Amino acid sequence: MATIELTESNFEKTITDNDIVIIDFWAPWCAPCRNFAPIYESTSEKYSDIVFAKVNTEEEKGLAGNFQIRSIPTLMIFREQIVIFSQPGSMPAAGLEEIIGKVKDLDMDIVRQEVAKQAAEQAKAAPAAA
Repeated sequence: MATIELTESNFEKTITDNDIVIIDFWAPWCAPCRNFAPIYESTSEKYSDIVFAKVNTEEEKGLAGNFQIRSIPTLMIFREQIVIFSQPGSMPAAGLEEIIGKVKDLDMDIVRQEVAKQAAEQAKAAPAAA
């Protein structure tokens, strides 16, 4: 599957309608982004069950700001609408393949339990901070 361009208008639907979405936050002027692009594109061809997307941070400042992208390239991975990986910097093809393997092997029931536990802890702490 080739990469797709994500914008504010198609972001939510892409995340909601797909089990695994890998996003490359990049900019045209960024040399490390341009060096990573062929690795990302060629890896996308190997996984028809994963959506590989790109967000041009120059054109989609709202998305970049929403996810607090401070360094590019940044790779972010959603599984079942939960961000399970976010890391700035380029990576070699083997590193990307390794991350994909780990993402596929995750027990999402455990991840959802952890997310719920963290949300409950934050809710308890919120009144104390007020």
